[in-house]
Amino acid sequence: MAEEKAAAEKKKMIKGRHKSAQKRARQSVRRAARNTSWKSQVKTIEKKVMVAIQKKDIASAKDALVTFMSTVDRAAQKGAVHVKRAARRISRLSAQISSLG
Repeated sequence: MAEEKAAAEKKKMIKGRHKSAQKRARQSVRRAARNTSWKSQVKTIEKKVMVAIQKKDIASAKDALVTFMSTVDRAAQKGAVHVKRAARRISRLSAQISSLG
């Protein structure tokens, strides 16, 4: 009885009636985790760039911008971030850095 209950609960966890729908649900969970990881990396590096800009440290801001550009472009390529959003963030940050000095 306990085994049947556990199997029924496991079946409820995966949404979808058909095998293909269940597989898509599993894939979407994995993809969401991957996208969350990429977005988190992008946000962390963007914050480093912003801190360098606020401190008016041009050298470290440029170094951080290069790292940010690489990371956000790769995230956009993988679909975690929209391509135009990535380009817009790069453009705005580079404009802020160029206005420093």
